[in-house]
Amino acid sequence: MIKLLIVESPAKAKTIEKYLNNEYTVKASVGHIRDLPKSNKNAIDIEAGFVPHYEISKGKEAVVAELIKLAKKAEEVVLATDPDREGEAIAWHVAEAMGLKNPKRVVFNEITKTAVQAAIGNPRKIDENMRKAQEARRVLDRLFGYDLSGLIWKKVRYGLSAGRVQSPALRILMEREREIKKFIPEKYWALTALLEESGKAKLLFKCVEEPREENQVQDILDKGGKESWSVLEVKETEAKRTPKAPFITSTLQQTASTRLGFAPSRTMMLAQRLYEKGHITYMRTDSTTLAKEAQSAIIKEVGARFGKEYVEARVFKTKSKSAQEAHEAVRPTDFTKLSAGADEAQEKLYKLIWQRTVASQMADAKILKTRVVANIESKSIPNFTINGSQVLFDGWLSADPESRGEDVDLPKITKGDSLKLIEINSEEKETQPLPRYTEAGLVKELEKRGIGRPSTYAAIIKTIVDRGYVDKEGRTLFPTDTGEVVSDFLEAHFENYISDSFTSEMEDELDDIAEGKREYVKTLKDFYTPFKKAVDSKENIDKLTTLGDADPEIKCPQCDKNMVIKLGKSGKFLSCATYPDCEGARTIDGKEVEGPKETGEACPKCPDFTEKKGGPGKLVEREGKFGKFISCSNYPKCKYIKNEDADGKPLNSTGVKCPTCKDGEMVERHGRFGAFYSCSNYPDCKHAIKAKPTGEHCPMCNALMMQGTKTIPERCSDKACPMHNPHKLDAGK
Repeated sequence: MIKLLIVESPAKAKTIEKYLNNEYTVKASVGHIRDLPKSNKNAIDIEAGFVPHYEISKGKEAVVAELIKLAKKAEEVVLATDPDREGEAIAWHVAEAMGLKNPKRVVFNEITKTAVQAAIGNPRKIDENMRKAQEARRVLDRLFGYDLSGLIWKKVRYGLSAGRVQSPALRILMEREREIKKFIPEKYWALTALLEESGKAKLLFKCVEEPREENQVQDILDKGGKESWSVLEVKETEAKRTPKAPFITSTLQQTASTRLGFAPSRTMMLAQRLYEKGHITYMRTDSTTLAKEAQSAIIKEVGARFGKEYVEARVFKTKSKSAQEAHEAVRPTDFTKLSAGADEAQEKLYKLIWQRTVASQMADAKILKTRVVANIESKSIPNFTINGSQVLFDGWLSADPESRGEDVDLPKITKGDSLKLIEINSEEKETQPLPRYTEAGLVKELEKRGIGRPSTYAAIIKTIVDRGYVDKEGRTLFPTDTGEVVSDFLEAHFENYISDSFTSEMEDELDDIAEGKREYVKTLKDFYTPFKKAVDSKENIDKLTTLGDADPEIKCPQCDKNMVIKLGKSGKFLSCATYPDCEGARTIDGKEVEGPKETGEACPKCPDFTEKKGGPGKLVEREGKFGKFISCSNYPKCKYIKNEDADGKPLNSTGVKCPTCKDGEMVERHGRFGAFYSCSNYPDCKHAIKAKPTGEHCPMCNALMMQGTKTIPERCSDKACPMHNPHKLDAGK
């Protein structure tokens, strides 16, 4: 007989197995093994009390079969999934799918020998309250998303969607966008004076005021250029800089974004890998707590590395009311280890976590701040100032030097010293609106408003980007035309359901379910009854086909009539107001849309079309959602698409044969989410993968292998195959 321990990922399984002295066979479920069916039909039995009907996730049948087979031979089955609601839900699904009765459940916040062995020695039952809270979230999101998305399909455009947390996030971005659009800039002038003290260094002083009138500016320049300057005041202040609390999920995402340029989703992926290898504690947490053992280890490391004067033990108060204090902050598991990770990105993130955690138990940095004030003899103009700073004692900054900034040393200057004017200048500027949200800024705002939880921030941002509601340029998020229209529709008709208060209160209710303070059925019924009524009440509203009238100066290129603004798959455009009688169109900025270009070839599929049906088709070059393509001019009556070049080879071919139809070749195409690769025989064969195929086949499932990136190695194209995420497998497996 064997002892079986089940976790989520192969990488985690490998790390844990080495700590159990071969007493357990450790296997991975490879994430969730069950979920609601994709179709909403029969997914949830509302009348029976919101009972979800789960099914084995596609591609997980073999995983489940293997686990059941091993369980039959096992004298003991232990479920060791992650220590949060998601992990509790996975443990429950595994138990249900395998038919386990009273399985042992263990949790640990770090994958170290001590933590794992301690957990194995203290098993418990599956926490039904935590499991129900996760189930309530899943059911709630499904009901919200399907009902509201269905209405948007009917009233706005097919294929759009809404979500319980993604829609409030989009609304926040749109609120800022509207502020930016209505902002009226004002002129002001920034004035500087380059002054020199007794042949010493030249110092650039800045005026404390920013005049809005040009005559005021000229008055300051005139007087400043004529009179002598002197030092009015020198003020030195000793200040302290206190270290920040150890990372929680949101602050880790924010800091990794601003300092390392990592998207929240990438940060969480890298942190997951570090956790699975035992380098850091669990990365989904709201708690800034450090275990006493961890705090002692940090203090010991600080004393040895920097000196006893650098040590200052601190306890940080967790701000989130929903935080589980049994969890810890995100921290290293071994503070003597300065570097960890399988690649450069992981090493950078680990270093960031090490610096933040170690610095949290160190003494304040002491900074000497100097402010020098200067003016002309008559003091008839605003003061000019310059600021300096100098680190007297680096304290925690010695562990986190990137937080230090640059010292600004000023020469020794005393009150009354004469200053020689080298030049005085002004620069005309304009006031700026509030900046658009960055990924880090949106995470901070979501946390502040109580929207979502640690595990959802990255997913929220990824969803609104993937849906085409937001474009990401660098780290900045720009709402698209589609995002604007969807948000406007939801704000107009479902303001209450995408408000901060509703979303935050719902998160609190889910927390209450997890703590056993609230019932599952009552929570969902209290939400769904009025929500369904609100959705049904909007069935008779007019379809949003037109977003408004275009500039009357812009006329239809075909019939010279007025135009209207409409929403297409690529954003807003101008359409003839008489459509469908006239199909004239322009881009949103008024440029004429070019029609299809003829190639000079006849369509091979419709030569016998009668004149009444449009006559024989001709092949034309069009611009579609996946880029340029060649098709029949009789589309949509004839759906022929040419996929070969003049030599008969597939367009944009990779030279790799399609593994599904064995006849076509994998070709590069472009969609709303970028490049992808699919069979040249589309639509007869719809095989497609995300990254460029290498021509090699997966050793585990024989699917095509895809090219990797700097952070993701070559991998299998089949998402159900463990080799799709090879970093989760041990080397050589």
